[in-house]
Amino acid sequence: QVQLVESGGGSVQAGGSLRLSCAASVYRSSRYCMAWFRQAPGKEREGVAALVSDGSTTYADSVKGRFTISQDSAKATVYLQMNGVQPEDTAMYYCAAVETYGSACSTKYEYAYWGKGTQVTVSS
Repeated sequence: QVQLVESGGGSVQAGGSLRLSCAASVYRSSRYCMAWFRQAPGKEREGVAALVSDGSTTYADSVKGRFTISQDSAKATVYLQMNGVQPEDTAMYYCAAVETYGSACSTKYEYAYWGKGTQVTVSS
């Protein structure tokens, strides 16, 4: 069974940085889309960034140029580097995964596996 565990959330001032981590126990014989989502209180869940095993990435317009998704295959860990954070980035951040046979990923896919989330709070 695929398990995802997020870490790295916390409180940070506007303009600061955070790095979120997602430790993934996945089947090494499979290929996955890995993605980060976020949900703020009273708002719908939003796809933030997605990555496929060989490194192709996509980003929401709201985070382009500020956030970077990456992976360490040896550690089976996916990261979300968040730079220049703003109060509107405050949300619970979730890591998600789904098996894929394609060459690119999107946060619009239906993700099968989810972590429990890590809270990010940005103060002005």
